[in-house]
Amino acid sequence: MTALPSRQKITPCLWFDKQAEEAATFYVSLLPDSRIDAVIRSPGDYPSGKAGDVLMVEFTLAGTRYSALNGGPHFSFTEATSLQIDCEDQAEVDRLSEALSTVPEAEQCGWVKDRYGLSWQIIPSAMNRFLADPDPALRQRVFSAMMTMKRLNIAELERAAAG
Repeated sequence: MTALPSRQKITPCLWFDKQAEEAATFYVSLLPDSRIDAVIRSPGDYPSGKAGDVLMVEFTLAGTRYSALNGGPHFSFTEATSLQIDCEDQAEVDRLSEALSTVPEAEQCGWVKDRYGLSWQIIPSAMNRFLADPDPALRQRVFSAMMTMKRLNIAELERAAAG
């Protein structure tokens, strides 16, 4: 029996139809400190699969543990749940937006939707710094600039912050 790495108290579980392993493998390829921790196969038949099918995938994404469940077609993702990625620079914003976005019409204010329907917020670290600034006029300028963007552009946000 393989021992799993130590557990965090709360682990988000993402529901997929049958693509849990494919999605987890894709996600861990995008960020450092990411890996597949365990692939759990069903010991018996179940409503959406059969014995031996991948049932769950335990994975670590940027140091945080997740589970991915092959639960069948009954539920799908909505924008009510998203994963937010804190990006250091424009190159990281662009790389992750390009890799994750497969629904260009869903892009708005740094939000993208991936091929599995999961929403992501690709947010530069500067954005939170600007929105926490004590100057309300600066916050408003940055917020207004962000509202016009699909993918966030740090240089444009900095120009808005500067006035």
